[in-house]
Amino acid sequence: MNTPHLEVSQEAGRDFFMRGISGPVTMLNLLRFKDIADYSESPELGPRTPISGARAFDLYIAHTLPFLQKSGGSLDLLADGGKWLIGPQDETWDCAMLVRQANVESFMAWNSDAEYLAGIGHRTAAISDSRLLPLVERN
Repeated sequence: MNTPHLEVSQEAGRDFFMRGISGPVTMLNLLRFKDIADYSESPELGPRTPISGARAFDLYIAHTLPFLQKSGGSLDLLADGGKWLIGPQDETWDCAMLVRQANVESFMAWNSDAEYLAGIGHRTAAISDSRLLPLVERN
């Protein structure tokens, strides 16, 4: 079994900054959900009865959108995934998401907002594995 990827490593964060991205950045998110959300790291956010990882992620999106929009960002795509058409046939992703920000600084400010972070436990409860790829449009 592959090691799940859930958070940005220090090395990856450093490499992201070292790219020197100027202007808009779009984050391609691929997400795999837990069958049952695990709120053990943030029990204060957990519902009274168990919910699916997909439902917990919906709660995360509902919490996150106002902060994302306030920072000037946008959720450009939220879509159900599945198996690759081209790629490993034993690999599936439950959800794909495109999040756009005006620049890296706006992305980092949004991602460090204390009120936003107060609800990130929904994401942690929901996700069993993820990928995050910063995309920069070609001129």
